[in-house]
Amino acid sequence: MARARDRIAGIISVFGELLITAGVVLGLFVVYSLWWTNVIADRAADKEISQVRDRWAGGPGALDTKDGIGFLHVPAMGNGEVLVKRGTDPKTLNNGVAGYYTDPVAAALPSAKRGNFTLAAHRDGHGAKFHNIHKLKNGDSIVFETKDVWYVYKVYKTLPETSKYNVKVLDPIPKESGRTKAGRYITLTTCTPIYTSDYRYIVWGELERTEKVDRDRTPPAELRL
Repeated sequence: MARARDRIAGIISVFGELLITAGVVLGLFVVYSLWWTNVIADRAADKEISQVRDRWAGGPGALDTKDGIGFLHVPAMGNGEVLVKRGTDPKTLNNGVAGYYTDPVAAALPSAKRGNFTLAAHRDGHGAKFHNIHKLKNGDSIVFETKDVWYVYKVYKTLPETSKYNVKVLDPIPKESGRTKAGRYITLTTCTPIYTSDYRYIVWGELERTEKVDRDRTPPAELRL
């Protein structure tokens, strides 16, 4: 009888140790996913940002797409400047940048006279550049900076949750946002709820004005508040 109790106690002890080990491993994985990947991505993004800024140091000029087409500034998200590159695949976004869509619906670049400048970025891990997307409200500013032009958009609609397969939000005329005519739109997309990728969070904006970049790269008023 005593041996049986000792055997049971031993099994319980081993099981407990396994649970503790599993908890530690899970905790380390969470730290890696939500903190360390941010560190690595931010380092990579900072390096790329410096390269682009160095090339732009000569002053305004033609659109430069070599290492990214420009910088996204969203004051309400409090995430500083975000480099925007071509593509929304994990290899691109994992480097702490935002990407513009090439498929399933190709984005129109801001310089286009009509279309939808559609962007994606991670909400958690890998830089989490759109982590605070839920803080955006109607009337908030979204500014996109290229080598020669500042594009100033205003948010007019948000969609807190939609299917990850809903590609209509990327249409040149985003009818799900209430617009029915061609214009110059911007769309931000990311995963939701936080720490999951079950659905997508959408923010739509419309171009309010453009400003030419001067030699001092003086930002528009929306970025000087």
